[in-house]
Amino acid sequence: MKSLILVTSPPACGKTYVSKAIAKKLDHVVYLDKDTLIVLSKQIFVVANQEYNRSSDFFEEHIRDYEYYAVLDLAFEALEYEDNVLINAPFTREVRNPQYIADLRAKLAKIGARLVLVWVDTSPETCHERMIKRNSSRDTWKLEHWDEYISRCNFTMPENVGDVFVFKNNNGQEFDESLDRIADFLN
Repeated sequence: MKSLILVTSPPACGKTYVSKAIAKKLDHVVYLDKDTLIVLSKQIFVVANQEYNRSSDFFEEHIRDYEYYAVLDLAFEALEYEDNVLINAPFTREVRNPQYIADLRAKLAKIGARLVLVWVDTSPETCHERMIKRNSSRDTWKLEHWDEYISRCNFTMPENVGDVFVFKNNNGQEFDESLDRIADFLN
């Protein structure tokens, strides 16, 4: 059966590392990373003469949802040609919205595909350390306003959206065990 695999969590939980490790375990997969769209988003900030801040009201109103629409459109197109499509993206609001998930599952069912939700479980402290280490411009505001930013993040596993695979990612042993379990499930 075809699968759309959403690897989700707040920023800096290790989605990219986890996503790439899962993708390498699958025989047939298209890997999509929403962060690839950041180059377009940055240009929107420039054209609109706005400060580059992915936590701003401007980003929320004019960019955020469109990044998700674009990556999902790419995923549905890729599912025409490949069995597994893995999207690496936070989906932090969407994965907590039962209607959104139900609608996505229904749309996938029409093309003979299933939704596999993977929640990367990482502590806020580990995320903070990783965000500092990756030293990315997309995190500047978050790090400068850490307490405000982290107060808006929800690190609990999504509920009421059906099955969610929890990928523990606080240390190497958790990571290895989770990778083996998801690879067994998907293959």
